[in-house]
Amino acid sequence: MSKAYINDLMDIWAASLLLFGGHPPFANATDMYSVIDSIQHGDAPWQSFSAKYTGAMPEGEVPPWMTAEYQIWCHDPRIVARHMLANPDFDGEFDYSPYREFLANERRYSNLMSGNWAWQQADLIAADPSNHGAMFVPLILGSDKTTVSVATGHNEYWPLYMSLGNVFNNVRCAHRIAIVVVGFLAIPKSERQYGDNARFRKFRRQLFHTSLSTIFSPLRPAMSVPEVTHCPDGHYRRVIYGLGPYIADYPEQTLAGCIVQGWCVTCTADRDSLGDGKEHGRRTREHTEALVAALDAGTLRDDYGIVKDVVPFTNDFPRADINQLMTPDLLHQIIKGAFFDHLVTWVGEYLVLEYGQSGADKILDEIDRRIAAVPTFSGLRRFSEGRNFKQWTGDDSKALMKVYLPAIASLVPNNIVRTFSDFLEFCYLVRRLYHTEHTLRQVASALDQFRIHRKIFETTGVRPDGFSLPRQHALDHYERHTHNFGVPNGLCSSITESKHIKAVKEPWRRSNRYEALGQMLLTNQRLDKLVAARQDFVLCHMLDEPPPDSEDESSTDDKSSTDNESSINGDGDDSDDEHNDDAANLGQAHDGNAPAGGDGDVHEGANDADGGPVNDNDLLAHVDLAQRPASGYPRTLQELGVHVGQPTLGELVARFLYEQTHHDDPDAPNADDVPLAECPLFRGRISNTYHTATCI
Repeated sequence: MSKAYINDLMDIWAASLLLFGGHPPFANATDMYSVIDSIQHGDAPWQSFSAKYTGAMPEGEVPPWMTAEYQIWCHDPRIVARHMLANPDFDGEFDYSPYREFLANERRYSNLMSGNWAWQQADLIAADPSNHGAMFVPLILGSDKTTVSVATGHNEYWPLYMSLGNVFNNVRCAHRIAIVVVGFLAIPKSERQYGDNARFRKFRRQLFHTSLSTIFSPLRPAMSVPEVTHCPDGHYRRVIYGLGPYIADYPEQTLAGCIVQGWCVTCTADRDSLGDGKEHGRRTREHTEALVAALDAGTLRDDYGIVKDVVPFTNDFPRADINQLMTPDLLHQIIKGAFFDHLVTWVGEYLVLEYGQSGADKILDEIDRRIAAVPTFSGLRRFSEGRNFKQWTGDDSKALMKVYLPAIASLVPNNIVRTFSDFLEFCYLVRRLYHTEHTLRQVASALDQFRIHRKIFETTGVRPDGFSLPRQHALDHYERHTHNFGVPNGLCSSITESKHIKAVKEPWRRSNRYEALGQMLLTNQRLDKLVAARQDFVLCHMLDEPPPDSEDESSTDDKSSTDNESSINGDGDDSDDEHNDDAANLGQAHDGNAPAGGDGDVHEGANDADGGPVNDNDLLAHVDLAQRPASGYPRTLQELGVHVGQPTLGELVARFLYEQTHHDDPDAPNADDVPLAECPLFRGRISNTYHTATCI
């Protein structure tokens, strides 16, 4: 809301209170902003530092980028981390130590702290006896350039994000202040004649790594010596920080890892052998430093894909190895990368090679008609124009994945259909909210089948040079990433990309567009303070509903006295007591038997999770019904079962109700083994019947 609108609102508010001698909470917009700025909760002032090129200048004309000064804005990450750790909203959804979870004697992976990396970091920290008893807090980092002006495309910003690795994945995906903007990096610009200059490329890399090293330098002492910090459960603990996984798309992964584009950022596979499916050695800090010391820059670049003249920012911090901190990226590697940019595009190229451009266009039109003909169904998106539109988002690609396989069936060779089937199997398996060794074996099997069947694109001439593609090669590392960091959906770049809306794009729209960054920083700071203040209000019960006023109390007393008189006169006291007891028992049973949505089987079976944003405060589980109920269906369960051809519907519902009412009892038998007479039966009337529903 603009200042003018706020001023108008306060004037209207003041006019409405004039007859009562009251005043609005703020005189005008300036007064309101000054009150917000005075809030101490969540206060982490923005600070800046500048950087410029300090190398040798060329003779003659000097490129403008060499003389320009670049400003980087940031919060003190130590203050931000302490604010996040003290957030009571994370209580109950926060891991205070690494752990290993087993289900039926099988290791289960979920949140970051359930993986091997956090466990290994704790072992390294514990090597110093003075650190015993300290809590390890991994800091998840992420960066992603974004454009705010679509028409012109020249207004770019480069936000840097930070999150706590101790927070559960569902909280990070729902944001809930679990991921915050900690800085805005500088974006060096150059004229076209200097854009591909080697010195300019080197300067951009050095500026990036120097900026990150400077931003996180306040945390360096607390990465070796514990400091006492307030935690979500209200207790104080000794804390040791550490740099954790880095969320980024492939171009920024190569930038952060000091790797040449076209090479893998986590393993030593040759750029021409990324599609062989074989095991390759891992990139490590020690191995890279040994190569840098022994080889020249050209050999490093051509034979190992290493950029020599840039030192990764992680080298300035203990226990950090940037190549081992790169995370899997469901959005850019699987959904937008391997599926849409690769497979869908290859289908079009195959059709052109096989049938010519005109024949391919006819088949593509038929595919579009099939996609457009998908009936309305909960959880499916209808593409009324097929897939023939230019601007594709990650959500568009995810929606297309659900309908593309049947759309191409019988129009392309069976092996292409099998390629898509195997890939989708891999995709939906890897996006689970929990993984065990069994499900990881399923993931590996689906990936093996995908590699076998995708060869049709090679034999038909679509990919004559093979599949040495970094984004498809990254699929080979998902099993190891899951072992190290837990399930991939908690570290997906869709989390940081969706954060752009609140942290960058909306503040930019609120600005006057002139030197907008300063206004955007102020907007972010005020929003952070308001959120922190509200959390404190909730903790102090300042937002609880007020007790009933005296008028309500008197009416309650009158009702109570009337009930007493009725009881004394003998008017139905027994029936009233029975009714009240039944109502109390019914309410207790309902509360006690309500299914838990947080950590139960809803998450275990929800395989369609990809780490995108969730606008829910506490749960990832909900049910969406169709917009309108269907008509003409019976109103009793038995008649409905006969009508839909499921005569055992009543028994199925009874056993489902038994499971729901005994889900907290570890000794309860399987519902299928319980006599039907012991299951709760539903004898009420059915109010509405819906054709479709989605349970997430």
